[in-house]
Amino acid sequence: MRRPGRRPFRGARRLAAAALLTALAHPAAAGLTPKDLAGVALAPPPDARAPLDAAFTRAADGRGTSLGEAMGGRPTLLMPLDYACRNVCDPMLAVAGTALAATGLQPGTDYRLVTLGFNPRADAGQARAMVAEQLGTGPVLDQAVVLLGSPAPVAAVTRAVGYAYAYDRDTESYAHPAGALVLSGDGRVARALSPLAMTARDLRLALVEAGEGRLGGLADRLVLLCYGYDPQTGVYTPLIRRILTMFGLATVLAIAGLVWWLQRRSGPARSA
Repeated sequence: MRRPGRRPFRGARRLAAAALLTALAHPAAAGLTPKDLAGVALAPPPDARAPLDAAFTRAADGRGTSLGEAMGGRPTLLMPLDYACRNVCDPMLAVAGTALAATGLQPGTDYRLVTLGFNPRADAGQARAMVAEQLGTGPVLDQAVVLLGSPAPVAAVTRAVGYAYAYDRDTESYAHPAGALVLSGDGRVARALSPLAMTARDLRLALVEAGEGRLGGLADRLVLLCYGYDPQTGVYTPLIRRILTMFGLATVLAIAGLVWWLQRRSGPARSA
């Protein structure tokens, strides 16, 4: 699989900017200047990699853990969230949970869902309640890893993956991109996605790509041959040229197979 560089994330800022319009459709931007808002984006740098040794706390039981332990070496949907945000983070997480449940992949086994709280004022109770309310009951919630941490490790992860947000002191809230990241098992950023436009197909393809051959089946490989990630929209779109090439190759092989079969069939008849 091609490693992500500057080109795959070329449109990430546009994607983040569009999502940011939704994120700022409330007074959260009241005390922020245009310069502050210009820096709010989801734009992973080339070869971005999350620090797996960053230390956090699990909201479920208060146990300390690292990002790497939370991921468990599996492809991971990492969602930075403000657990106190009821405007964007709620629907964003709900859409992501619905899409994950429809991928056909097994949470905890095939992939991990890790949420990372960047609002230090949001406590474990708020985090648990918010995630449970939006994911609903089921395997996705059961296997989700809800993390909280001090500002230093949170900043280390968000900076490394290119997730930038800004605190508005006037409203005591955050302006942040409505975005999520798909990480490979070793923490490398594979894809930047918009959860507000996330589908089960796109999410499955992103996780399969991040799995680097260890996740998914032959059908997924064939779909990935015909679909490509569009960084302008954060979704997978058909690659018409590849599709036509594959259909052309299939046609040639079918004709060759038919000729071979006819030759084999007519051979004994000529001998007789």
